[in-house]
Amino acid sequence: MNRIDFSPYRRTMVGFDRLFDMIENQGRAQAGDKYPPFNIERRGADAYRITLAIAGFKQADIDITAQANLLVVKGNKPDETAEGEYLHVGIAQRGFERRFELADYVRVDGADLADGLLVIDLVREVPEAMKPKKVAIGGNRLTVVETGTGEDTAAA
Repeated sequence: MNRIDFSPYRRTMVGFDRLFDMIENQGRAQAGDKYPPFNIERRGADAYRITLAIAGFKQADIDITAQANLLVVKGNKPDETAEGEYLHVGIAQRGFERRFELADYVRVDGADLADGLLVIDLVREVPEAMKPKKVAIGGNRLTVVETGTGEDTAAA
């Protein structure tokens, strides 16, 4: 097993404990259940989409919970009695729980279920107070640095 020792970085990087813990725990989590399969895509500079393949689940069977830095998607199928006898069961009939660690200031924008795919849209919204600012020397006027445009916008 490939194990990376983060102790030299932990000694010199302050405030990154959560990041190192997530990286170390990710190796353990990957050994677990891989159901349902999912995709994560970047849709723009601050937009993301998670798509889960959950064929056979209805909207009422799915529970999506977003809390601080964590998105939990649960699926519980009600017990259904079949009319006949199954000779082969290849479609998953079990419930699931899938957890996604979210970065700071990422929020769920919406979710949709169609054609057996659950699509969850995420948006990163950095608060105005957290955006980088330029400070004028000898004055107290701040200007907000716009990312991507290279221009500064005046803020009081």
